[in-house]
Amino acid sequence: MTGTVLVALAVFAASAVEMVEALTIVLAAGLTRGWRSALEGAAAALACLVVVVAVFGPALIHYVPINVLRVVIGSLLLVLGLQWLRKAILRASGYKPKHDEDAIYRREVERLSNLPHAGSGRDAIGFAISFKGVLLEGMEVVMIVLTLGLSSGHLLVASLAALAAVVGVSGVGIAVSRQLREVPENAMKLAVGLMLVSFGSFWGGEGAGVRWPGSDLFLLVLLAGYVAVTWIAVRLLSRAAPAGPVGAVG
Repeated sequence: MTGTVLVALAVFAASAVEMVEALTIVLAAGLTRGWRSALEGAAAALACLVVVVAVFGPALIHYVPINVLRVVIGSLLLVLGLQWLRKAILRASGYKPKHDEDAIYRREVERLSNLPHAGSGRDAIGFAISFKGVLLEGMEVVMIVLTLGLSSGHLLVASLAALAAVVGVSGVGIAVSRQLREVPENAMKLAVGLMLVSFGSFWGGEGAGVRWPGSDLFLLVLLAGYVAVTWIAVRLLSRAAPAGPVGAVG
């Protein structure tokens, strides 16, 4: 039960972060190139992502031994989680500027507004920009859904959590008709990074033959350990962080 809840939370949070970024691109494309083309591009990308999950999910379950799958997936989760965690720690400590969806949105609107427009009807540029944005951000969601879902044996739970995040972020986006600047993205990335490295350590160890005390409950011990290390890292880096603004927004 503990593992299932953590899987659902990790997938939901990761999917929400990626969908905020995808939604920013779709909204920029819709406002500058036309909503029809932008929404069609987003829908086409989502259809491709559903096909990827439907094809590769069952194939991996049936043809790859579970221990091999857990070692490979554990390694992938560790790499992905450490990347998210590194960025979140640098932002939390002041070494890297926080992700600013408003700035990204304005930049996308300005860039798309300067491109030639086809006139009425479908706009190929708007479709392509929206399709690419949703597909690229969505592929990371698919990777997390497949890795967490397959390793835990709860692919359906992971898929439903991702779907809930997509629907929730889209609903809020439609309501505000702008990018979601109020979403605490860095905090979410920090939480997701912690969960991913915890799952990666747990399943990588299981695949290698480690028997964790308390089974799934040991996930909480791993998570607490990584939280402590992350807190120490942020505190130490904060003391040595440069005083002024660092780098560019994004």
